[in-house]
Amino acid sequence: MRIISVNVNGIRAAQRKGFFEWLAKQDADVVCIQETKAQEHQLDTTLFYPGGYHCYYFDAQKKGYSGVAIFTKQKPKRVGAGLGWEHVDSEGRWIQVDFDKLSIASLYLPSGSSSEERHQNKLVFMDRFLEDLSAMRRKRREFVICGDWNTVHKEIDIKNFKSNQKNSGCTPQERAWMDKLFGERGWVDAFRAVNQEADQYTWWSNRGQAWAKNVGWRIDYQVITPGLKDKVRAADIYRDERFSDHAPLTIDYDL
Repeated sequence: MRIISVNVNGIRAAQRKGFFEWLAKQDADVVCIQETKAQEHQLDTTLFYPGGYHCYYFDAQKKGYSGVAIFTKQKPKRVGAGLGWEHVDSEGRWIQVDFDKLSIASLYLPSGSSSEERHQNKLVFMDRFLEDLSAMRRKRREFVICGDWNTVHKEIDIKNFKSNQKNSGCTPQERAWMDKLFGERGWVDAFRAVNQEADQYTWWSNRGQAWAKNVGWRIDYQVITPGLKDKVRAADIYRDERFSDHAPLTIDYDL
């Protein structure tokens, strides 16, 4: 099974940059998209519903903001939008498809980079979300949670580690949360299951020459339950074209 996760930073902008032409060549079974920045009624069905896929969108109430989507070749047994609490549901930050014993979700975790208030808002979200993740672990199914988690885990996951310690997305508190996620809570970073190399980034600032110089952050993940760890076969970050400030993350599973 091939799963792609990508923050498109506006699905209409990504479409204009050739995202759907690229996607048609990837033979992906499931595609998880974040930050659609559109209301579904604004989307042309001939452009934003690729052939061969069942397409599900979950929009933020605020126009032009957030939003997630999932495209899947196999029709799911259930589609769930939101997690039952306001910060997720009103801002369109979670959509999930369920198959027999597997659930796949598209997550857009808040960014805290714009202000201290937004950073604190993100930390509150993370604490609440961690309890949802623990509840998922207790279910008799495997999970793949794809998305923009807006947080690096370790020094290897960011080019300029020391200078970003006070910046949201790289603070000690956020990285400790990731330690807990991948430690005592038992979740697995699918990318690192098969790739331990440095300089593997998924997001680059639009300032300066960050993209050209590969001064990036790895903040996009496919986070999986431990039962899937040995099923990860390959991982790729696509950089030959640029559809947004994030790169698509493709992971192949033996499922």
